[in-house]
Amino acid sequence: MRVIEPSELIINPDGSIFHLHLKPEQLAERVILVGDPGRVKMIAGFFNKIESQTENREFVSATGWFGDKRITVLSTGIGTDNIDIVINELDALVNIDLEKRQVKNEHKSLQIIRIGTSGGLQHDIPVNAFLASAKAIGFDGLLNFYERRNEIADLPFENSFKSFVGWNELLPAPYVVEADPDLFKKIIDSEFTPGVTISAPGFYGPQGRELRLKIVDPLINDKLEAFRFEDHRITNYEMECSAIYGLSRLLGHKALTVCIIIANRVSKEANEDYKPVMLKLVQKVLDRI
Repeated sequence: MRVIEPSELIINPDGSIFHLHLKPEQLAERVILVGDPGRVKMIAGFFNKIESQTENREFVSATGWFGDKRITVLSTGIGTDNIDIVINELDALVNIDLEKRQVKNEHKSLQIIRIGTSGGLQHDIPVNAFLASAKAIGFDGLLNFYERRNEIADLPFENSFKSFVGWNELLPAPYVVEADPDLFKKIIDSEFTPGVTISAPGFYGPQGRELRLKIVDPLINDKLEAFRFEDHRITNYEMECSAIYGLSRLLGHKALTVCIIIANRVSKEANEDYKPVMLKLVQKVLDRI
């Protein structure tokens, strides 16, 4: 059996994994991911008991109990590059023996739910709406670095999308991955709008925003609003979901993203004071996870 080299799997002197600074015993099987490190404290405030807390750069975590449920809440920072770190290291904590540096014989599957904020791309999805990502489109290209990418991607959707928008070949090839269907059914109710989420590799140009720099396709958001595939339409932008879905499926974990729409890119409306709505969404997820 392969022994994973120290350069490929870096373990800190205290036995924790390199970036997350978590030890295997500090990780629950239910994991809530948030972008903002400050949101970890807010969610952990719902816990009736906190077992452990860690902090390293943007990766802040708390593991504790919500009723009889053991949950880890972990901040990822912004972007799919950070998600590459987070999902691989979470998987290593449960599926690799860190002392022997060997993959375990028995696979463990995590439940991973991202709670975030997002920008809407359809007129009829109002600010403050709850949105559940049934599918994610990755504009970042991350999944293309991994084998078996095509086995877990929705290739007909990808091909239809690239043809419709006239995808620029200078950009990373987009990929489309679904949420875990069981987790989707468990969490989602009539208050959520199901949709297709684009994960962009940036906040400005990659999401069609222009400040002083012009973008290569000024009509991209109009095309995204108009695109349809079977009964699916593109509903929102954010920056992490596609990598969470893709890596989780490749590694055998269940993943779901739920977001609050804090701005509508079509109607040009926004709500900067969305914290009360976020508290309601967090409570709903904690009750159902």
